[in-house]
Amino acid sequence: MASSPEQTTHDDPPPGDGAPPRRRPGGRTGRVREQVLAAVQAELAERGYDALTVDGVAARAGVHRATVYRRWRDVGGLLADVFAAASDDDWQPADTGTVQGDLTALNEESQTALTAQPPLVSALIAASFRSDEAARGVRELWEDRYTRCEVIVTRGVERGEIPPGTDARRLLVAATAPVYHQLVLLGTPPDPDLPGQAARTAVLAASAGAFATG
Repeated sequence: MASSPEQTTHDDPPPGDGAPPRRRPGGRTGRVREQVLAAVQAELAERGYDALTVDGVAARAGVHRATVYRRWRDVGGLLADVFAAASDDDWQPADTGTVQGDLTALNEESQTALTAQPPLVSALIAASFRSDEAARGVRELWEDRYTRCEVIVTRGVERGEIPPGTDARRLLVAATAPVYHQLVLLGTPPDPDLPGQAARTAVLAASAGAFATG
């Protein structure tokens, strides 16, 4: 049976009160952060949450363990900063010219990430069920991505593809959920047709007013 986060698989941090950085640092500090967060992702993808330790991350990153403890405190702080870094980018959804095309591209991107090796995205999702910090990080990252993807719906309304008043969040969830359901919950092999099928179904529903507000 896998041990819980409270057991001895995670190192106890020394006294101190550091919080994971929220801004993108530069210079040596930025390089250290990149090295450490890359090490966290590699360790998590290869070894899993139960084997993730501050000492293991420090060794893999090539930095002193005291540096990691001082800056991130513990495994939870490391995971929180991995998600913070993921939100600190300039990613935007593709603009293909149609709502269905945009949603298909979004699903294809998600399917690629979920089936990549090593399975980093799946490992991060799994960690969110074991760590409060990772769970909070997942929620914040999803909020960020949903907000950025609202432009897909806005463009669709402007082009007359879907009716005004379409609830962007509900449409986005309906369009993307099948990919996560198949790959994460059911563990089925990736279906190259699924991203487009899920997008088409959601757009048809939206066109019929299924996601109308009010």
